[in-house]
Amino acid sequence: MATAEVTGEAAAEEERDWSDMTPLCLAEAFSRLRLEDLWRGAMVCCRSWRDAARSRPALFVALNLEPTFAAVRADAADWWTPAFQRRVDAMLRSSASLAEGELQEVRVRHCSDDALAFAAERSPKLSILSIRSSPGVSDRSMLTVALCCPMLTELDISYCHEVSYKSLEVIGQNCPNLTVLNRNIFNWLDSSEHVGIVPDAYLRNCPEDGDREAIAISKFMQKLKHLIIRFSKLSVVGLNAISVGCKELEVLDLFGCANLTSRGIEQATSNLKNLNKLEKPNFFIPRSSFHMGRYGHWQLYDERFQTNVFQI
Repeated sequence: MATAEVTGEAAAEEERDWSDMTPLCLAEAFSRLRLEDLWRGAMVCCRSWRDAARSRPALFVALNLEPTFAAVRADAADWWTPAFQRRVDAMLRSSASLAEGELQEVRVRHCSDDALAFAAERSPKLSILSIRSSPGVSDRSMLTVALCCPMLTELDISYCHEVSYKSLEVIGQNCPNLTVLNRNIFNWLDSSEHVGIVPDAYLRNCPEDGDREAIAISKFMQKLKHLIIRFSKLSVVGLNAISVGCKELEVLDLFGCANLTSRGIEQATSNLKNLNKLEKPNFFIPRSSFHMGRYGHWQLYDERFQTNVFQI
């Protein structure tokens, strides 16, 4: 008898029409889904599920595609195509529209100027923006971000080579609460790790104005606590400016900044009393990262950076 009851309950479970659930119940269930399951599963299942999701802006307060990018590497070269950019743009535009002004976090890659500006104009509460590796983003859309998203606290524009120091100036002037800035550029010391993935023309378009960017940061982003500028071409002049203007820094990552010396770094950062993490250029840079024919004899390198990494 008990077995028959269990079998009957299982059959009822199978026959239940989940599309008849109330929108409130559906939305509550959707709030427990991963982002990918929400977009690829629930919202494409049927009209009632899609409408239920769209009726709850809270489901779209965050668009975080980083876990997907981190997990998938096989088709990385396809990410640099116009077709892939259009796919990312579609998600960004949809999220901004569905959030109805509540969008607070965006972590995407390979979006365009137009899509970013569209999202920024509709997201006055945006606090976290990460658009790393977006060749289609330039100063044009960053101006819109600065004017429309004054609550920005964290910004990642790493590998966005069309974004210049001008964007750093306007962001700093209009987003006074910014505390985290990631402004890495591609490894210009050895681009072999990107060959076949990142277009050659984009790799060659590496920003050269490291000091101008540093000066903009020092003048307009004085509340920064975390600054990550890997492989920046700034010199000790730019680093000195940062140390004078950004006295609240707690984390400073200079990995790959080959125009700096250990002595210059020590002198420039000596007045940063809150600094508890400093990543120097000569830390964790393997020998294979440098072409000796192009960058000089290993002894001169060791002498300049005061390391022993090339000693046999």
